[in-house]
Amino acid sequence: MERSGVKHKEENMVDKVRLLTTYNAFRIQFLSFRSLKFITSLWASNNSMGNCLVKAQSKDSDSDHRVEFAAGNVKLITTKESWDAKLEEAKRDGKIVIANFSATWCGPCKIIAPYYSELSEKYTSLMFLLVDVDELADFSTSWDIKATPTFFFLKDGEEVDKLVGANKPELQRKVAAINDLVPEHHQ
Repeated sequence: MERSGVKHKEENMVDKVRLLTTYNAFRIQFLSFRSLKFITSLWASNNSMGNCLVKAQSKDSDSDHRVEFAAGNVKLITTKESWDAKLEEAKRDGKIVIANFSATWCGPCKIIAPYYSELSEKYTSLMFLLVDVDELADFSTSWDIKATPTFFFLKDGEEVDKLVGANKPELQRKVAAINDLVPEHHQ
């Protein structure tokens, strides 16, 4: 009986050593990350909000993704002048604008883009715009974009609502609610 007790203690000790070794290996790996930016981008790409806080390093060509982002009735904004023209058009036509500030390198942006396009085809009384935060960096900064995607809901050029992150149910809810603000003769 005493022998099995010793064997049990040895097994417990082996388990503790394995656990400590695993913990130390993890700690060493974690501490070896020298770049706070890398850790932030790693967190941002996996967080539950579904948004990107910093640009991740990518070997993919960003230009390959633009067509996917500006599909359906989504209008790509490439200049401040085209932004102003679209807002003026929306005001003239009585449309509410939904502006998606996005980035081609952002995983959650890529995921939500086809859904945003679907919404643009379903809610034709609204105007769906896309702003690439890298192409229009100064303009995006003027809108205080902290994470992508960020959706602004604008009536007569003024913000009436905002959504940060690639949250499909919340985007659907907000688009449907904002659509109810459009006068019936414009729908």
